[in-house]
Amino acid sequence: MKYWMVKSEPGSYSWDDFVAKKEDVWDGVRNYQARNFLREMQLGDLVYFYHSGKEKAIVGIAKVSQEQFPDPTDEAWVAIKLKVKSQLKRPVSLAAIKAEDRLSDLPMLKQSRLSVLPVGKEEFDLLLKMGS
Repeated sequence: MKYWMVKSEPGSYSWDDFVAKKEDVWDGVRNYQARNFLREMQLGDLVYFYHSGKEKAIVGIAKVSQEQFPDPTDEAWVAIKLKVKSQLKRPVSLAAIKAEDRLSDLPMLKQSRLSVLPVGKEEFDLLLKMGS
């Protein structure tokens, strides 16, 4: 199993929007590196849902429910399907992530503009502990 993070501006598509659907297509990714990460995602991988913009916090966990397929909005790209797993008891803010030395190598801190990023197992577990 691998671990990931996807980012979304809550004004465009929020965790609550996702929860209302229970499962949804993650499409519209137009960055080659982010697309490559989508291609690596496998059925059952866990994915943090991060609110970008003003909130800047991890708010929930999803699970990959369908591996890569052609993006319905542009078949030259790929999409995946995600299913809601759980909401964090408390959001993990970007400030809290930056303050934790053990998360200093987290890809989201080094490639902040990417909307799809890998997360290591130890980092995933630490973030989960921070959100509970």
